[in-house]
Amino acid sequence: MHMTEEIDLGLAELREVTAFAIACARPALVIFENERPDDRRPREAIDAAQAFAEGGRRTKLIRDCAWAAMRAGQEAKDAGLLAASEAARAALAAASAAYLHPLAKATQVKHILGPAAHAARALELAAGNDPTIAAHHLTECEALANEVVKDVLSRYPAAPSGGGRAGELIRRLDAALR
Repeated sequence: MHMTEEIDLGLAELREVTAFAIACARPALVIFENERPDDRRPREAIDAAQAFAEGGRRTKLIRDCAWAAMRAGQEAKDAGLLAASEAARAALAAASAAYLHPLAKATQVKHILGPAAHAARALELAAGNDPTIAAHHLTECEALANEVVKDVLSRYPAAPSGGGRAGELIRRLDAALR
């Protein structure tokens, strides 16, 4: 049986990664809220993760809010609101960053860079599918990544293949940060 190698990952590092994830996801929140003004679930997911990033405990609330943001994203997608759906997925991914696992698996990279990629995709779609908008957001996220975030990222294998346009954006940011 093959065991996945564990990596070192401290709580302070996890808070830094979560803060980075939130900063990358937050710019897309307005897209969701403009389309779904009465739906607070993506904002609540970001707020719950923010409390952890600022020193709070990693509670079940974060996970519950992440699942709720996922449902909000699916409902937006079902309603044909693709940019709003991606914005909700960015919020889901930001909350999920608090639960990054210390396992050396490529899929874990999505917990670190997924918020940036889904936000970039949301912004791109909201701008009429303009790829320069996504590229600009990734550049901004690259600048937000401090040495702690880059160091944690370097402990994981490169981002996995697949995942459509968001997966492509994850790989682009991953390559830029290594």
